[in-house]
Amino acid sequence: MKSIQRRLSLGLVSVLLVAGLVVGQVSLLLFENGLQRYLESGLRNDSENLLIALTRGPQGLQLDERRLSPAYHRPFSGHYFSIEFGDIHWRSRSLWDAHLPRPSQPGLSSELQPGPEGQMLLVLRSDYRRLGQAVSISVAQDYTPIRESFSQVQRIGLGMGVLALIIVLLLQRITVRRALRPLETARKQIAQLQSGQRSKLDAQVPLELEPLVTQINHLLAHTEDNLKRSRNALGNLGHALKTPLAVLISLANDPRLAAYPQIQNTLREQLEQIQQRMGRELNRARLAGDALPGAQFDADAELPGLLATLGMIHGEHLELMLKMHPGLHLPWDREDMLELLGNLLDNACKWADSRVELRVAQTPGGFVIEVQDDGPGIPEIERDQVISRGVRLDEQTSGHGLGLGIVRDIVDAWEGQMELETGALGGLLVRINLPGRASKATTA
Repeated sequence: MKSIQRRLSLGLVSVLLVAGLVVGQVSLLLFENGLQRYLESGLRNDSENLLIALTRGPQGLQLDERRLSPAYHRPFSGHYFSIEFGDIHWRSRSLWDAHLPRPSQPGLSSELQPGPEGQMLLVLRSDYRRLGQAVSISVAQDYTPIRESFSQVQRIGLGMGVLALIIVLLLQRITVRRALRPLETARKQIAQLQSGQRSKLDAQVPLELEPLVTQINHLLAHTEDNLKRSRNALGNLGHALKTPLAVLISLANDPRLAAYPQIQNTLREQLEQIQQRMGRELNRARLAGDALPGAQFDADAELPGLLATLGMIHGEHLELMLKMHPGLHLPWDREDMLELLGNLLDNACKWADSRVELRVAQTPGGFVIEVQDDGPGIPEIERDQVISRGVRLDEQTSGHGLGLGIVRDIVDAWEGQMELETGALGGLLVRINLPGRASKATTA
């Protein structure tokens, strides 16, 4: 959302700056052009008045100074004239010793001309005929004060433009934030869906978002319904196959087949592999439910009950220790987490002499689960075999077998890592590293 606001703000600033500069410069140019046209009209009137001031005298044309404006007598007044006819050249006293530039063509000079005392002059040249003689009159006005006024207007306009831009940006930020608030709410709700804090999005959204939210909720409901039916079908299939499989295993152990030991052993081995593979695949398929929003695993609420149940099953001689920080929530499906921890603890309790320890901790990269016991453990050379095949090292004790295979399938589905080591208690230590929820890939 912040990137959208940033892009909108940058786009608005760019548009306003370009538009403001173009409009401001064009307005000033048009205003200055209109002002020069107005001043040109005044200079033309001054030129005509000077023409009228030229009268016939004893020696030809002469300038009647009584008809001149007082500004032409005051030095550097900003109003100047120069009259030329024949070899005679008159100029106003206001020029003092300076020379008034004469435009090369009649009319208003296209550029400002330098004048006395550093003034910039707007010069108009007019050509007439007076009493049969060609007369050229140049009049000028100091343009410097007007230029300074324009500069002041530009500074004021720039300040007002910056202030207006800041106000517009603030209003735009408020407007965009209010407009994007439903999207931010939807984003948070989707994050809550992922973490299992809700099962669907709120339907009370703006009209523009209503189709999207409706489709997401419909997809969630449809997916959940399909997975529930898939789970039920798999469960029914498992229950349906258990009895025939048990019958076949019983027949494989029939003493009448003792006369054919090779056939009996092959049949028993294949049936056990079918049984193990079916159990593992059914449990792997259950993990598809992790793609649905569900309740997080509340360690404080679930683990004490799980440990108490295992204590009753395996006897009170076992000491079950729990090490974790209070208030820990694991962002995975409750049933799957109970199955993972149940298999780990059940295996540990079967092989432990007197003590089983469970440690659950959160790390910067995810979560760590450790289960260890004080039993005989597993030799290092046989650990990979136990995990890969789910075999039992001791046929008389059901443990360290299919349960670890199921755990491995769950850990692989969550993109975690599972390690077998010798723990501080002397027995087997199973360490599971699970990544954060955001990095987990959904399995189907």
